[in-house]
Amino acid sequence: MSTSPVTLMVARRVASGRYQDLIAWLREGEQLATDFPGYLGSGVLAPPPGDDEFQIIFRFADERTLHAWEHSASRTAWLGRGSDLFAHPSEHRVSGIDGWFGAGGQRPPRWKQAVAIWLAFFPVSLLFNFVFGPLLGDMGLLIRVFVSTLALTPLMVYFFIPLSTHLLAGWLNSASARPLPSTPSTQNR
Repeated sequence: MSTSPVTLMVARRVASGRYQDLIAWLREGEQLATDFPGYLGSGVLAPPPGDDEFQIIFRFADERTLHAWEHSASRTAWLGRGSDLFAHPSEHRVSGIDGWFGAGGQRPPRWKQAVAIWLAFFPVSLLFNFVFGPLLGDMGLLIRVFVSTLALTPLMVYFFIPLSTHLLAGWLNSASARPLPSTPSTQNR
């Protein structure tokens, strides 16, 4: 089993007339997950205009802690309470940075992912060096890099990169939202 953080991405299409009920149910699921060891965070991404598919993201410390939550009685009961609120559910797991950028076929090109990460990292790194540079200036290069990466990595992983991908979602997904030339469009589902 994986020892790195694991993200479970769940897609749910809201049943007709059940939007508010689905929102309340999704928030309940997020709250339930907070009680489990290894829980790192979650979020709900509303569908773009003209769509009805919500993306729900649950992040856990590793496969073992995600597995415990997935097979818990409280999650099973929660899924049962919401079964009439959605249609066509789908779930998949992702590890590493892929979890920040959506499902396999819907991920933006790597160069866009790199730009989104850089746009998060540059200003935070610049601010860190401006604020703490004078304090770290007398330390050797190895120690300065060690301290800065130790301080910035958790901030980047848990806050700034997810914020960047959220703010840039329209741009990141603009090219990946179009069907491939040889694939028929699925917009009229």
